[in-house]
Amino acid sequence: MSQPNGGTFDIVILGAGSGGYAAALRAAQFDLKVALIDKAELGGTCLHRGCIPTKALLHAAEIADQTRESEQFGVKADLVGIDMAGVNAYKDGVVGRLFKGLTGLLGHNKNITIVQGEGKLVSKDTVEVAGQRYTGRNVILATGSYSRSLPGLEVDGKRVLTSEHALKLDRVPQSAIVLGGGVIGVEFASVWKSFGADVTIIEALPRLVAAEDEEISKQVERAFRKRKINFKVGKPFEKVEHTDNGVKVTIAGGETLEAEVLLVAVGRGPTTANLGYEQQGITLDRGFVIVDERLRTGVGNIYAVGDIVPGLQLAHRGFQQGIFVAEEIAGKNPAVIDEAGIPRVTYSDPEVASVGITEAKAKEQYGADKVSTYNYNLGGNGKSQILKTAGFIKLVRVEDGPVVGVHMVGARVGELVGEAQLITNWEAFPEEVAQLVHAHPTQNEALGEAFLALAGKPLHAHS
Repeated sequence: MSQPNGGTFDIVILGAGSGGYAAALRAAQFDLKVALIDKAELGGTCLHRGCIPTKALLHAAEIADQTRESEQFGVKADLVGIDMAGVNAYKDGVVGRLFKGLTGLLGHNKNITIVQGEGKLVSKDTVEVAGQRYTGRNVILATGSYSRSLPGLEVDGKRVLTSEHALKLDRVPQSAIVLGGGVIGVEFASVWKSFGADVTIIEALPRLVAAEDEEISKQVERAFRKRKINFKVGKPFEKVEHTDNGVKVTIAGGETLEAEVLLVAVGRGPTTANLGYEQQGITLDRGFVIVDERLRTGVGNIYAVGDIVPGLQLAHRGFQQGIFVAEEIAGKNPAVIDEAGIPRVTYSDPEVASVGITEAKAKEQYGADKVSTYNYNLGGNGKSQILKTAGFIKLVRVEDGPVVGVHMVGARVGELVGEAQLITNWEAFPEEVAQLVHAHPTQNEALGEAFLALAGKPLHAHS
C-alpha cells in the first residue's frame, strides 16, 4: 500500500534497511500506523549491497576452493575457471528472492504505508518527500551508512573501488590491493584469492581484524599466509596513482605496490548529511546520531537505530534496535540491548566469530588477576578433522564467575555463535555449560569440549 500524498501516522520511519523495516513490522503488530520512507529499495544496504550478496560470493569462493582441493578427499575434479556472469546471476538470484519476499511482507501489511523517495526531516515530527509531508507522533531515523574513503583518495568505480563496485564486477581481477584489513577487507580478499586473483591487504593498524581478540588475529594471519594472501600491517596509506594497467599505491615508508584494482575498505560512515537532522537540534558526533540507552535522540519523540548510531555496524544490531524502538513506542518497556552481547562474524576463510569481550578488554575491566582463558584447538574435534580446518575456540572467564567472551576461528564457526551468545548473555558458568550434551560429531561439540576443560574435566583436550 502506498500513499503519495502525505498524512499523519503513529510512526514515521526514515530508512527501510534492517533497522527501519524491522521497526515497521514490529510496530504494525501493535496496530500502529507506519509510514516507511526510503529513496532506494526495501531492505537497504544489507540485502542489496552488503551482507547477502557478499556472503553469496563467499559461498561461491568456497565451492571454487573445494573443487580445486577435491582430490585430498578422494574426489577428482578440475576447476576450469570462474564464470563471473554465472556467479553474479547466482548472487543476484538470492538477493532477488529475498527482496520479493520482503516486499510482499511489507507491502501487504495494512498498517504500513511504503513511500519511495528522498526524505528530509523538516520538523520534530515531520519528514518531507517530494513536497509531501508525513507527520508522526514518533519518528525513527534509520538512514544507514555508506562506504567511506580517505582524504585525497578518489573512488572512480573502475580502478579504485568500494565494496558496492566490487560486488558488480563482471570479471575476476588478476591482481588487487585491498585497503583495510577489517571485516569487509578480509572478506573480499578471501573471495578474490579463491577466484584466482593475486591479493595484498594494506592495514594501518598492527594486525588484521584488529577489533577481534589478538590471538584470533594471529590465526587469521597464519591462515592467510598459508593461502598466499599477502598483507602489510602497521602501514598507513599515502597515495594512489593510475598506471597503464591499473593502480600504484604508496604506503608509509615510501613502499609502492601495483595491481589492477584498489578496493577501498576503510569502514562505513553514517548517512546523516543534508537530511535536516542538525537543523532540528539532533546532536551529531562525526556524523553519528547521539542517543541514550533507549535510543532516544532527546529531540521530541525522535529515535535513531542502526549504522547511524555509534557502535557495531551490523545488520542484526540494527534489526534488534528497530524492534526495541517499536516496542518502546508501544509502551512495552523492552530490556536495554547489551552491545557486548551482540554476536560478530567475519565470513572469510577461515571464518571468525565472537561474542562478548576480548581477553585484553576483560583484564582492563576486571583486572588481570581476575581473568583466565582457555583455548580449545579444533584439531581435537572430529568434524573439524573431516572438514580439514584449523583453528580454535577461546573462552574468556572471570575468576569464580561467568564466561564473558567466546572467540572462534576456523571453517564454519559462524554457525556456532548462536550458542556462544546464549552462554555470554545468560552469564553462564563453565560448570553449567559442561553439563549440556553436544551432538557428535559436530563442530558445536568443540564448544562443549572447551567448557568441559574450563570446568576442570577436559576430555579430548590436549595440554
